[in-house]
Amino acid sequence: MTRPRRLLRLFTALVLAAGTVAAPASAAARSIEDDAGPGAVLLVGGALAEDNSAVYGEFVRRAGGAQARIGVLSASSAVPHSSANAVAKVLKRYGAAEATWIPVTTKRDGSGDDPSYAALAESMTGFFFTGGDQFRYVQSMIHSDGSDGAVLHAIRQRFLAGAPVAGTSAGMQILAGPDMITGGLSYYGVRDGSRAGYYDDEQILGYWPAGGFGFVGSGLVDTHFDARGRAGRSIRLAADTGHDRVYGVGEDSALLVTGAGTAGETARVLGTNGVSILDLRAAGVGQVGGHWSISGVRWSYLTDGDTYDPGRWRVGKSPASTPVVPADRAAAPPTADVFGSYALRDAAFDLAGAARSTSTTGTTAETAPRFVVGLTKDAAFTAYGVGGSGPTSFTGLALSIQAG
Repeated sequence: MTRPRRLLRLFTALVLAAGTVAAPASAAARSIEDDAGPGAVLLVGGALAEDNSAVYGEFVRRAGGAQARIGVLSASSAVPHSSANAVAKVLKRYGAAEATWIPVTTKRDGSGDDPSYAALAESMTGFFFTGGDQFRYVQSMIHSDGSDGAVLHAIRQRFLAGAPVAGTSAGMQILAGPDMITGGLSYYGVRDGSRAGYYDDEQILGYWPAGGFGFVGSGLVDTHFDARGRAGRSIRLAADTGHDRVYGVGEDSALLVTGAGTAGETARVLGTNGVSILDLRAAGVGQVGGHWSISGVRWSYLTDGDTYDPGRWRVGKSPASTPVVPADRAAAPPTADVFGSYALRDAAFDLAGAARSTSTTGTTAETAPRFVVGLTKDAAFTAYGVGGSGPTSFTGLALSIQAG
């Protein structure tokens, strides 16, 4: 189920090979990271707590620390000015010299091409995109022909020169490459499939084929992943559009991607929850009882300090993590709302810690039809804990979805 990586990978390679990226005009406009390649990308799953120093601190450091000048974008918000101000205050609290709203908004036509806003973006050492509705970023910062508006062009040039980019919730989703999710709940997505476009209807799994800004293109991305039970919709969209990998980022957590779009792309998990990586390379799509089904998905759940190499499909575990010895018990009874908040993740942890069970299932609360999500431990599966705890992360859990 592979699909060629495009957009950012091609654009980055061409720009860097040609040496056309201009150096920043002053020391104040430089990231402290090596600016010979693209900046880091922080994919933040949403609900980022103000005291999350692992995420905020890392971003400010990469933007220049005490010399950081961070541009805050908030076109996705219904109240963009107040949303930007709230984030700016937190960034300053973590040591940024400046955190400034770049006032692109759907409330003002043409603001994404305002030359003064583009000049402001050119002076920044990092960028933070707030949450709301990711499609507002499309409307305000991308032209109808798919080309970058002036502000996005300036941000992209700074990124290619080393400036980090972060986004939370909708601000994370807009950083995605092709087939960006625009909305929809898991159950209806699994049942009805995906539909290209933007729909103000949670019963439609919508996606934007052209994608968002394309800063990360090595997999589909989804936000609020465990808290909002989004595994079903992400798997269905990936299968429908030919993607073989999903990054599902949990709340108050981030996936820090370095070298995005290059052969040296790597990632590290930060924060309090975790990141799901869904591998669909060996997945098989079919029909069970006249309804869509999938099997052979491999699910890894990574936590703070874990790393991931997209090119090699390889997980690196934090030194604090050790394999778990399962307890002598069976897995708990199946959940009856498998796409409910944290239900699927909790079922996986319970199975991981149960020596007497090799598989478990959960069903959807909806019954027309009811879908069954199966989880199976086999030779590819390993669970990990920290400090003698029960399972807190795992790799290689087999996942299937079918009507039943």
